[in-house]
Amino acid sequence: MDIKGVAAIVTGGASGLGNATAKMLAAQGAKVAIFDLNEEAGQKAAAEIGGLFVSVNVADDESVTAGLDKAEAAHGTARILVNCAGIAPAVKTVGKENKPHPLDTFAKTVTVNLIGTFNVISKFSARAAAAEEIDGEKGVIVNTASVAAYDGQIGQAAYAASKGGVVGMTLPIARDLASLKIRVMTIAPGIFLTPMLEAFPQTVQDALGAQVPHPSRLGKPAEYAQLVESIVRNPMLNGEVIRLDGAIRMAPR
Repeated sequence: MDIKGVAAIVTGGASGLGNATAKMLAAQGAKVAIFDLNEEAGQKAAAEIGGLFVSVNVADDESVTAGLDKAEAAHGTARILVNCAGIAPAVKTVGKENKPHPLDTFAKTVTVNLIGTFNVISKFSARAAAAEEIDGEKGVIVNTASVAAYDGQIGQAAYAASKGGVVGMTLPIARDLASLKIRVMTIAPGIFLTPMLEAFPQTVQDALGAQVPHPSRLGKPAEYAQLVESIVRNPMLNGEVIRLDGAIRMAPR
């Protein structure tokens, strides 16, 4: 699908991988709407790319519907969706003093990362399906999983479960939407230089990067965005999960 002139939505677009993706799409001529809960960062990010910011809770039905309404009123029916919104708590199944993992933390992680992703997918797809074709298709969806879906580390039970769900639903959703000419792909990033890692000392960043076989460094958000661009432009990429990780396989901790 040609990106120029097309309406696009990026969840979690106020920072990190989502922000890099929003910048890439805007640079390629897309009309970008950023869905995020961080109002200050979201407004700033949208202003930088000449896009639209909408405060959206991806796990809430009404919030997503309202967000899509605002984005559509400003840019027309969205044809590109990139799901980057997510949370990553670190909690062991049994913690200190033999305390069990708080169930609400596990549930919230799955709600935001998995249910939230599906919530936006289904509502975006219903609108794209009713629109006219562009280059032989009606929409392209790119989800964000994680290598934790395969190599979850200590303390990542909830996160790995949520991202494993995103991996697992990629093919069936792609099959569901095939007749509607909407493609679905998922990227599973390794260790990327997101705002959370940028807060770490340089020595810690270097140690994490050294774990990556090649290139032996942290991934750049722009490299994630580069893969999103390739997925959008290549019509044969559908129903697959791509690890973007420099061949890393995560150790237990």
